[in-house]
Amino acid sequence: MIRFENLSKSFTVKGQRKLVIHDLTATLPTGKSLALLGRNGAGKSTLMQLIAGTLRPDSGRVVSDGTISWPVGFGGSFHGALTGAQNVRFIARIYGVDSDALIDFVRDFAQIGDHFHMPVRTYSAGMRSRLAFGTSMGIRFDTYLVDEVTAVGDAAFRQRSQAIFAERMRQASAILVNHDLWQLRKFCDAGLVLEGGKVRYYDDLEEAIAQHQENMARGV
Repeated sequence: MIRFENLSKSFTVKGQRKLVIHDLTATLPTGKSLALLGRNGAGKSTLMQLIAGTLRPDSGRVVSDGTISWPVGFGGSFHGALTGAQNVRFIARIYGVDSDALIDFVRDFAQIGDHFHMPVRTYSAGMRSRLAFGTSMGIRFDTYLVDEVTAVGDAAFRQRSQAIFAERMRQASAILVNHDLWQLRKFCDAGLVLEGGKVRYYDDLEEAIAQHQENMARGV
């Protein structure tokens, strides 16, 4: 279960305050994998970071009774001066998992070769995503937050990513952001639509997709 209690978040852009999440109160059900839908700039990444606790709200709070991953695909997960292996070891210690086992898993899964022992600041965006996705999949969470990462890499890597993600979903839930509706339909069974700082839950994924498409057709 994830619950939003009077959650609000804003940013100052060119001297003006932009409200992204506005006094949000809602409860997300346990055991559902949710597609998070919304137009570009609606605040999907912001909401994911608020859920993960990597971004502080202006007011309100997020409450959960299970473990939640960091937003996979969010570059802030890693320290640029540390190598990939050092970052993975640090994360293992934070989450209380076996560091050697996690390093072995991520090295084999990410397949970034010698770069695994080089500073993350030297990585391409795709390599960071491979590292982030592999690290997240190497730790057992109750809820995974995933942002487009199953589309990263060549066909073989995408296939491996989707296979391990599907395996994790047998015992966990997820919140996914993905512009590929096929991916959302494959992994999700319900939806969230973020519009105007508010989130609405739909038990029927197709209804959520239809509402999102209607919002897009109306324009900004």
